[in-house]
Amino acid sequence: MSDPLARLIGELARLPGIGPKTATRLAHHLLKVAPAEAQALASAVLEVKEKLFHCSACNAITPVDPCRWCTDERRDRARICVVEEPFNIEPVERTGEYHGLYHVLLGALSPHRGIGPDRLAIPALLERLAGIEEVIVATNPNVEGEATALYLARVLKPRGLKVTRLAFGMPVGGDIEYTDEVTLGRSLAGRREM
Repeated sequence: MSDPLARLIGELARLPGIGPKTATRLAHHLLKVAPAEAQALASAVLEVKEKLFHCSACNAITPVDPCRWCTDERRDRARICVVEEPFNIEPVERTGEYHGLYHVLLGALSPHRGIGPDRLAIPALLERLAGIEEVIVATNPNVEGEATALYLARVLKPRGLKVTRLAFGMPVGGDIEYTDEVTLGRSLAGRREM
């Protein structure tokens, strides 16, 4: 007979960013809550799996197809912002600075994990380029994100598109003294005239 607590800990530990200790704490917390609270959590997980899916055009998570961003006629249809994952769209939206379309790659290049261009939604991006003037590459500022950005630039520039990359640098309110060399270097490289 299997141990239900061990099974719950094992399942929680499979979630990204959740290690064995955190999984154990979460499982013990769930043991303490009222059955209705545990049922609400289980129901919410099942509802997400039943009612949400990837947009057939941009791969955003949505309850309707196509998604709200793809169907919004007020959006700038000459620009497309490429992100790694669906959850990367909301931070861009919260800035209030971008009003174009999105395309989610569903990952980033990572040769050591066996993720090449064929495992990302790059062909779907290439199919969406009619009428696009600028592709904004908003991949993460890490090795995989940089590799993905360089690959996309190499594929997209020969098509006559303007390919831009998010600027990375010092946060507002940050002190130069506490800024790491890579961030400070990017701030210098991405400086603009005043």
